[in-house]
Formats: sequence, C-alpha cells, structure tokens
Amino acid sequence: MTEHVAGDRQTAADPRVTTSQGWPAPRARVPLHATVHVPGSKSEGNRALVLAALGDGPSTITGLPDARDIRLMIAALRGLGTTIAPGDAHEVTVHPGPLHAATAPIDCGLAGTVMRFVPPLAALVAGTTRFVGDDRAAERPIAPLLEGLRQLGAATSSDAIPFDLTAPDELTGHEVSIDASASSQFISGLLLAAAAFPQGIDLMHTGANVPSAPHIDMTIAMLARHGVRVAQPERGRRWVVESGMIRAADERIEPDLTNAAVFLIAGVITGGSVAVADWPRRSTQPGALIGPVLARMGAAFATGAGRATATHRDDLQGAELDLRPASELTCSVAALAVAARGTTTIRGVGHIRGHETDRIAAIATELTRVGVDVAELPDGLRIEGMAGRLDQLHPSTGDGLFRCYADHRMAHLGALIGLMVPGIRLDDVGSTTKTMPDFPGEWDRLVNAR
Repeated sequence: MTEHVAGDRQTAADPRVTTSQGWPAPRARVPLHATVHVPGSKSEGNRALVLAALGDGPSTITGLPDARDIRLMIAALRGLGTTIAPGDAHEVTVHPGPLHAATAPIDCGLAGTVMRFVPPLAALVAGTTRFVGDDRAAERPIAPLLEGLRQLGAATSSDAIPFDLTAPDELTGHEVSIDASASSQFISGLLLAAAAFPQGIDLMHTGANVPSAPHIDMTIAMLARHGVRVAQPERGRRWVVESGMIRAADERIEPDLTNAAVFLIAGVITGGSVAVADWPRRSTQPGALIGPVLARMGAAFATGAGRATATHRDDLQGAELDLRPASELTCSVAALAVAARGTTTIRGVGHIRGHETDRIAAIATELTRVGVDVAELPDGLRIEGMAGRLDQLHPSTGDGLFRCYADHRMAHLGALIGLMVPGIRLDDVGSTTKTMPDFPGEWDRLVNAR
C-alpha cells in the first residue's frame, strides 16, 4: 500500500467517491496477504502541532498525515498567530509567534483534538475567539473543558459549539477540578498548555475513571520531550504542571495504529496475514492494544523487524473485552467479533456515544441490518459471531447502504464487513479523510493486490 501526495482530490468520476449509490466495498475472494504503510497518527500529530506552537523556537514535525483533523488544527493555530510552513511531503516547520485572539472563527469540524486542545491556547491571550464546527460538533461533549478554563479566569458564552471564549489581560487561576469521565481529551487539552499559564495548573479529575487513559500517557510523554514535567500526586486523578518554558523539539509522528488495526483485522478475518510497516517498538497509542485483542480472540500477532503482523491461525473465538483504554478500536473489533465463533462482549466504551456519532447505537443498527445478532449494553455491545454462517449475511435491506453516520470509524467497519458480505455499499466513505487521505484507494489496493 502506498501513500499519496498531500492535497490530491478525487472527482465524481472516480468510482471510489461516495455517490447517491454509495461506495462499493470490495469483497475478499481469497485470503489477504500484504504489507501496508499507514499514514501518521492524527492524535500524535495534533499534540505535536500544539506543543510546537507554544515552543521557544521553531520545531519540525515529520510524518503528518494529510487528514482533515490535521488541516483543521493547522488552520486554527495559524488563526491564533502561529506560522506553519510546509516542507517536504508530510512535514511542516512551526514558528511560534506571539499568540493573539483569532479574528475569524476557528473551525473545529468534528475534530475532538481541535475543539478540546485549541481553547486553552485562546485562553492565554486577551480578547475573544469564536469556535464553530460541523453540525454534529454541538453534540460532542466539551463543557468540562470550558468549565476548567472558566476556573482559570476565562469566560465562555456557552457549553457547546458554537461558543465565544474571552480571556482577560491576565489569568489568575491555578487550580482546576473537572469531571473528565466523558473524554481524556479534557485532561490532555489542559496539560498541553499548562506550562504556559502564569501559575501553571493543578488539575483534579472528580468523576469516574477517565476513558482512553493511554492518550493521557501520550500527552505526558510528548510534554516531557518538550521539557515539561507533569507530576501525578494521585495517578489517574490529579496532574500538576508548573509554569515554565516549553522547549522547541522536532517530532517524527508514528503511524496511526488505530487505522493500522483495520488492515490487520482485514488479514485475519479473510484467513490471511497482513503486516503493518514501521510499527513502533513501544507506543503510547491506544491502537497498540490491538495486538492483545487479536491474540485473545485466537489470531497470531507478532512484532519485530520494524513491523507488526496479524495472521489467521484457527477459528476466531468470541471474548469478553474491556476496551475502555482503547475505545477507538470498538468499530473495527466489532467486525472481528462478527467473524468469530461464539459471543463477544465489549464493555467500558459507553463514552463513545458522544464521539462523531453514537457509535454503540450505530454499530448495533448497521450490523443488525446485515443479519448479525447484536445487543446494545449501557457501556458497550454484545455480538453473536457468525463463523461458519457468514453466507447468511446480506446487504442491508431498503436502500441497500451501510450507513457511516459521517464517522470514519463506522466507514472502517463497513469496509471490513464488505470483505465478508457481497454487495455492501457505504453511503459516506469520504468520512475517512478525517484521519486518512485516501482510505478507499488503499483498501482497494489491499483487496485487489495492486
């Protein structure tokens, strides 16, 4: 699988583009065997961009994906006064400038990293900045972050997008207490900018366990590379950052391991073997947890020589899975559960109802429409595997489309189901540009080996 030049656009004549008839998901007629190269992680990339914008000098970031979330972050930081110069493909150099309130609204799209990482930067400069986004953005939780910024001295016009954030000439707050049980990004957003606040930040989480905790570990590790120490007097509940310099530092972005999981699962459910190149030896990305999940369900998973390989071994078996640390894997793992024998129960992911769509309801609805027995749980799903009965599955009735709900992870699920079920058509494969510039083309090359 090859990566594409940033900025390439598809036209309506391209069969990969969503049309009124949907995108035809290719079916795997033989076991898939391939080595793939996955674009960089938007989670790492957007953290790197924020830290570079706050640094004490220029920083070069390589390996950025040409994804919508990255483009939205770059535009937002430019709006606040940062100069970001493109270099070679997938590389930018960030020149921090004096931050100022944005003169035009900052478009967050549906990007959680933009709507939760950029407001703390806007709170650092006097004036008012307006934040807007896609229609669905108003439904994504952000109130706890804005409450935290109010505790630090900023003012906000509402608790949802769109909103205005107004910062005074000088922030006087230091202690913040919020409930971050809906998103770890509330914690990460405050930590990324904490050292730039006049008194630093003493941050307390007051709710239940924070989901996707590895993303906080990612934030802390990246802060350390920029010279910022995060003390954790109560691990998982309290984080303390003193005011100080954020050093410039060059960053190389790892491949997006959650996107990589989609390709690894494709190899397993078709009876083949797929390798992902440039797999990191150690990673704070939650997507790295796909290895233990695959092994738990009966696949072979191995790392070494700069790659990770997933191979079909025996019949996949259903399993009890707590995906709270890696909830972004839920949609792809749901496809793995369909291909397994027995029942798979996924728990710990109730918060994904507030992602790009209500993912629990969307997964249950679309899998039911193709003939899978699925039950929604308060914090997850129960999926009855179809191993030995995959020929009983069928394209959705009615309009015949697998609905993606403008959600890239649901599109990934639809593509995986399409490997096993003939006639699947996705209504919005374009949603995958959120994190991958050309998922349809990469998928087609994987399935058709060209």
